[in-house]
Amino acid sequence: MNVYPEEIVDPKEPAKLSSKALEQTAGVADSSDRSRRGKPVLTAALLSTVALAMGFGIWSLSRQLAPELTSVSASPEAAALAVLPEKSIAVLPLENLSEDKQNAFLADGVQDDIRTALAKVADLKVINRTSVNTYVAGTRRNLREIAQTLGVAFVLEGSVRQSGEKVSITAQLTDARSGARAWQESYERNLADIFAIQSDIVQRIISQQQATVSPKEKAAIDERPTKDLIAYGLYVRAKALIATISLNAQINEKLREAVDLLDQAIERDPSFFLAYCQLAVAHNYLYFFGLDHTPARLARADSTLQTVIRLRPDAGETHLARADFLYRCYLDYEKARAELAVAQRALPNNSEIFELTGYIDRRQGLWNESARSLQRALALDPRNFFILQQIALSYQEFRQFRAMAAALDRALVLIPRDLDTRVTRALVDLEWRADPRPLRESIRTILTENSATASDLAAQWFYLALCERDPSAVTQALAAIPDSGTAVDLNFPRSWCEGLAARSKGDVATAQAAFLAAHAELERTVKEQPGYAPALCVLGLIDAALGRKDEAIREGRRAIELLPITKDSIDGAELMKYMGVIYAWCGEKDFAIEQIAATLKIPSTLSYGNLKLHPNWDSLRGDPRFEKIVTDLAPKNPEK
Repeated sequence: MNVYPEEIVDPKEPAKLSSKALEQTAGVADSSDRSRRGKPVLTAALLSTVALAMGFGIWSLSRQLAPELTSVSASPEAAALAVLPEKSIAVLPLENLSEDKQNAFLADGVQDDIRTALAKVADLKVINRTSVNTYVAGTRRNLREIAQTLGVAFVLEGSVRQSGEKVSITAQLTDARSGARAWQESYERNLADIFAIQSDIVQRIISQQQATVSPKEKAAIDERPTKDLIAYGLYVRAKALIATISLNAQINEKLREAVDLLDQAIERDPSFFLAYCQLAVAHNYLYFFGLDHTPARLARADSTLQTVIRLRPDAGETHLARADFLYRCYLDYEKARAELAVAQRALPNNSEIFELTGYIDRRQGLWNESARSLQRALALDPRNFFILQQIALSYQEFRQFRAMAAALDRALVLIPRDLDTRVTRALVDLEWRADPRPLRESIRTILTENSATASDLAAQWFYLALCERDPSAVTQALAAIPDSGTAVDLNFPRSWCEGLAARSKGDVATAQAAFLAAHAELERTVKEQPGYAPALCVLGLIDAALGRKDEAIREGRRAIELLPITKDSIDGAELMKYMGVIYAWCGEKDFAIEQIAATLKIPSTLSYGNLKLHPNWDSLRGDPRFEKIVTDLAPKNPEK
């Protein structure tokens, strides 16, 4: 299956706008704004014009750099034709045979530690955890097919059984090309010797593969995670939580649970280096996604990183942690790239390095570079459905929905029951064709399968209900929204959703009360998170809903100044989109339509379906300029 479409074609030679020119244009907007503090409407017009001009240049450049991912189909049939590298291995999940199923973490940890140690050897190709973990332990496995799909010659399988203070581990290495057993070993030792067993398995594999190991690589391989097995169990559980956030609506809850588990692990073993690395990731995510974009969270992220550096200043994981911190907490792209370059030398098989590089490329609007980086990540993690989700979201930014659907379809082949991918796939038809039926049916099916998933579905369910103008569905979806609110493009408090729900039903008094509650909440957020543009934008939307025109426009404009598309091409575009909503709700139709036009000239999530169906734009309906934008954006070939 090739997920990358014919519709990504070479455009006509675009007008190019250099990064220097973009910075100069942005600077004109900033200085113009400072000289017109007392004229908000005039300044808004100027900013709309600048955004339109900047948008054209960036869109032209971005079209030139549209994702070209045609070589990453990686289907089993295609992989079967490739010559598998001799020194290559996939460490599959080990079967947990312990009577106490709470000890399942041990099998997960042994597998991941063996894989991680092998991955530090540059002379080996080692497949990353997401791909190997799609092959569940205890099920029948076609090793030849697995090896062909993953692009490796050898596969490691085995089992772990814990009984009291004893542990039994079996491991067998198979040449999947011939089906011949390369070696097999069984170990029965004290539980305290588990890391010694892992080390022996790693050394046996390296020897069998005749891999060259440098002194630095050997020292890194010999490092033991911790002597405290309880701390180790807490770490393994937390790492699994962090690895599953992807598109999940419960990202906030998962990350906070992971932080709690890691804090417990570190309390038991204050020198647990890998636990600190995962803790740093969790803090970075909470800050980056705006779930806790406070100075206090930033300080915790920084403090954790400093401990990582103190414990192992030269480790590859340390450089990766520093890169993640610089990117997610400071948007310092160039320093993050420098750290990733060092990390790559120490962690040659770590797909996260190329994945993070791809995300940095994307934030800088370097879409082709991002595509190539994600290709390299997929080479080491070919069944990583999260990377496929991210590729799909890149296509969404370009409104290339056929390609988005194909990437999500491939992800669903890998993990058919993944709720978030199923819902996002169904959303494609709403955004592309203004057809809400697939999303409605998908949500209905998932709720029938498991009603407990309602909170995971709530954000998209609520969005669908508003687009369909269905009061009953609005009420049901609102009831499923957790107290923490929703987090899809921006983070909105639950009170905001209550206001939109009441507004959609014409209940002005309830809407007003809810928006006032939301305003109080966002005022606290903005105070706690100074300079955080997305929160300021949400405050602007709330003020627009409350009829506070001057405040709303000022807050929306300030958010764009703080995070322009030249600094962050993804979140900056979201702020531009919502600036259009602010203008529309404030009765500034001319500026709203200009803002919409500007946002459509850059990669963004503003879509035909959103403009056609969502109540956000009702005040513009009937205006021939708006209607023409919607008509021009409609798919020219709407059939599937």
